[in-house]
Amino acid sequence: MRKAFKYRLYPTQPQQKDLERTLSLCRHLYNAALQERRDAYKKAGRTVGFYEQKRYLPEIRAELPEYKHIHSQVLQNVIERVDLAFKGFFRRVKAGQKAGYPRFKGKGRYDSFTFPQAYETGVKLQDGGRRVLLKVFP
Repeated sequence: MRKAFKYRLYPTQPQQKDLERTLSLCRHLYNAALQERRDAYKKAGRTVGFYEQKRYLPEIRAELPEYKHIHSQVLQNVIERVDLAFKGFFRRVKAGQKAGYPRFKGKGRYDSFTFPQAYETGVKLQDGGRRVLLKVFP
């Protein structure tokens, strides 16, 4: 059984800047992963899968210092979102529905990121669940 919890956050100004920067970097990674899949198919006629893109994340974090501060599971979830968008597209094509090819995300269209193991990776509850401690950037 999976459980999901949503919390309304009231971040401080520095936390808000960190959250916005994390969202921006996740959006850029999403768009880059989408572009990689499109280019691979258009230019070479081959598909790029989830695990292939996921394998490049350590290299991205090594080459681009701004990604070092984002937890690896958050970045993996971004690649998973791209994969789910393509799976949904191909499922709709196969079913004969209006498919809707995955789109690039603009600033207002990518507004969340996920900590799959929230308590262990950067979000902790304090004061009996009334306060949320964010550790987005170390």
